[in-house]
Amino acid sequence: MSFLERVCAALSAAGVRYAIVGGHAVALHGAVRGTVDVDVIVNWSKSALRKSESAFNKMDLVSRLPISAEDVYQFRKEYIENRNLVAWNFYNPNDLSEQVDLIITSDLKAKKTRRIVLPGGDIRILAKADLIAMKRSSGRPQDLEDIKALERL
Repeated sequence: MSFLERVCAALSAAGVRYAIVGGHAVALHGAVRGTVDVDVIVNWSKSALRKSESAFNKMDLVSRLPISAEDVYQFRKEYIENRNLVAWNFYNPNDLSEQVDLIITSDLKAKKTRRIVLPGGDIRILAKADLIAMKRSSGRPQDLEDIKALERL
């Protein structure tokens, strides 16, 4: 089972409504895109953050920053506006290729997802239109390239 599949299985087992975004989502929609880390969004709630943190910890992933789900929930606006934090990063200290970014600038609520069946199980990715809108709002050069690739599909 791939790392991506393991992340999705852990979130599903924890009862977290999630969607894969970022490079993996772009690639799973059919565009050529390489990436290592797994980017994910969740329904924005303290419960979803706690469950996500627990699921990642069970996978031996630890927070890169000394913060907890409660901190992220309580200080989200501060982290985004004054510390330029876009994502809460988790990594495996024994395998640095295993990294997850839980995007804190976006909420899955009111967004559409698409189910993808992989050998290791079903995963959820953000629907193409919502993924394009999310990438457009970030404005980063790689996201603008991803938009072009997604629009060509």
